[in-house]
Amino acid sequence: MTTSGMRRRGFLTGALGVGAGAALTACTSNAAPAAGPGAGSAPPAGANAAPGRAVTIGFSAPAADHGWIAAIAKNAQAQAGRYTDVTFEAVNPTNDITQQIGAVETLINKKVDALVILPNDGSQLTALGRRAMAAGIPVINLDRVFDSPLAYRTWIGGDNYGMGVSAGNYIGTRLKAAGVANPVIGELAGIDSLPLTQARSKGFRDALASFGFKVGPRQAADFTAAGGQRVAANLLQAAPRLDALWNQDDDQGIGVLAAIQQSGRGEFFMVGGAGSNNAMRAIQADNSVLKATVTYSPTMASSAIALARLVAQRRGMGDLVEKEVPASITLASATVTKENVADYLPLGFDS
Repeated sequence: MTTSGMRRRGFLTGALGVGAGAALTACTSNAAPAAGPGAGSAPPAGANAAPGRAVTIGFSAPAADHGWIAAIAKNAQAQAGRYTDVTFEAVNPTNDITQQIGAVETLINKKVDALVILPNDGSQLTALGRRAMAAGIPVINLDRVFDSPLAYRTWIGGDNYGMGVSAGNYIGTRLKAAGVANPVIGELAGIDSLPLTQARSKGFRDALASFGFKVGPRQAADFTAAGGQRVAANLLQAAPRLDALWNQDDDQGIGVLAAIQQSGRGEFFMVGGAGSNNAMRAIQADNSVLKATVTYSPTMASSAIALARLVAQRRGMGDLVEKEVPASITLASATVTKENVADYLPLGFDS
């Protein structure tokens, strides 16, 4: 995971359904007969899925250097493929800001009907978003938010603060129930310079404070398995005792669990972040310190494509009274435990 306003994962509730478009229904502006189901596990449904004006949706995201970003691109392409009225034009993914700017400029010059952009850095791509909007191309800003609302028509992304709250509430509730006094609670963050990491950490602190607890040893990694292993080893060495640990990212958590196993430690329990398949399988097996994860689902990319299509076709969301697609949609962060993991496994992503 990497950059401004980022990043990962959660679920849409209400008008937009998981997997994108599944609950985009009943629109009075298109009376065409409903289309047949598309490929995939969550085909569009309702009148909003009926063919409308043919549109081209441009898509740009960072390179798939970890599981969550790979799932973002996969979900976006799959969702676009479910619509007979959508041409999906994705530019080469890249972690280079200059290259991403150049690629999106190409889409603007081609006059696509809508853009879905997950920026490497929201601040650095804000001017480009404003340029697209000024050219009459609506921008769906995915996850890492631009600096100005003038740079996008709609923002959709995860609740980073809510991730921290969910993790803190789970840990606080479990420790209180166990009667643990003055617990030592560790945190393995992502990249501290990113607003998303800061928001996750603040939510975690605030939730723990409601139980009278505080964050103990804390170190930041880099959202990679290698970084997670290195930083977790350092934290474990510096903390001879832990009661609980929150790791902000499940991709990073592969390395974190490896470091824990190598240390021989097992006196604490751990909560992950994002909802990866490997994390949820470990929770289901209940054979490690990992007992829960808090979601930040890449299905948001599917919903971003569904939103871009409706906006480009000048349609609204039929489940809402308002005639326009909302300007901002924040996904909820669910807590996945052994008791409910079977419900969330179908929505996981591979690290």
